[in-house]
Amino acid sequence: MSRNRYKALEGHAYLKELMGPGTITDLIYMSRFRKPVMMTLVLLACLLLAGSASAGVSIQAYSGDTIPLSGYSPTSNNVYLYLTGPNLPSNGVALNDITKLAEDGGFTVVQVNGEDDSWSYNWHTNNINGRLDDGTYTIWVVNGPNDRSHLQNAEYGTISVTLGRPSISISTPPTQAVPGSLLIISEPADASVVVNGLYQGKSPLTLNTIEPGTYTVNVSKFGFTPVIATAVIRSGEQGEITAVLAPERGTLVVNTTPAGANVSLDGTLAGISPVTITNIIPGNLTVEIVKDGYVPIRQEVTIAAGTTSPLEVTLSPSSPISALPLKTPGLTAGALLSLCGAAASVAYLRSRPR
Repeated sequence: MSRNRYKALEGHAYLKELMGPGTITDLIYMSRFRKPVMMTLVLLACLLLAGSASAGVSIQAYSGDTIPLSGYSPTSNNVYLYLTGPNLPSNGVALNDITKLAEDGGFTVVQVNGEDDSWSYNWHTNNINGRLDDGTYTIWVVNGPNDRSHLQNAEYGTISVTLGRPSISISTPPTQAVPGSLLIISEPADASVVVNGLYQGKSPLTLNTIEPGTYTVNVSKFGFTPVIATAVIRSGEQGEITAVLAPERGTLVVNTTPAGANVSLDGTLAGISPVTITNIIPGNLTVEIVKDGYVPIRQEVTIAAGTTSPLEVTLSPSSPISALPLKTPGLTAGALLSLCGAAASVAYLRSRPR
């Protein structure tokens, strides 16, 4: 370990012992020669702040506060303090008078105590011959009268100070929520009411002492399509939901043998078999099935809500000829000639004398 480094560490340990437990000291190496200057910063507002060799010390305060600064400088009889920051000259100004430029010799000079190499200064931010804007400033602590542009041959440390403005805040106690109520009406009435998954009763229904909030309401009745609605209950107010329930519909599936018959419901053509007829109002209906060459069929059916009703129908031919297979023209002509020949033979035999 180098001799200078050993002396720095020895001095640091000595200061810790001198200042007693609970005090944080920061060993800050000056820029070029890296000789140690030890600084201790204590805020009156019970803040104990310490920096690092690279980042310096950071202080938070209000404009107008008095900020105590103190430290150690074993290499000089005085320390020279100046300030840089928002809307200030780049080379700095004196802490006690911001109209004095450091480049013109405007420093705040603080004497070092020869007995223990300590220095201290109370910075009255309300007495600086001017006004500082809110923001973060840098206090430069130098062992000689060197402004920021002449620090090449100087030993120095920095302190970061953030100044703000005190503010007044007003807090009001939260308003206590008052229970509300919920009225549920349905058309038709006597529907089941479920709120947030819990059954509450039959409509019309009033629910009292409901805490403010959002609720999901399910209104249902057999034979009708359920209604799901959202109710928002505000403090001390009544919410209302009116649920209009639409009747559930049914389905009719019609198959005929043979296929291709016209299918009508209550006199209205619904399709050609095979056909599936949906969205039918529940109740009794008249189904008519008509196909050329076959006996029409008229039949009553009952459609239930939410169900599918099948209807299977076999059509009967309207004449014997219609019942014959008509797959080929040759077969049809032959059958007709045979019938005509048989009829002629019968007539001839009846006309002969006996």
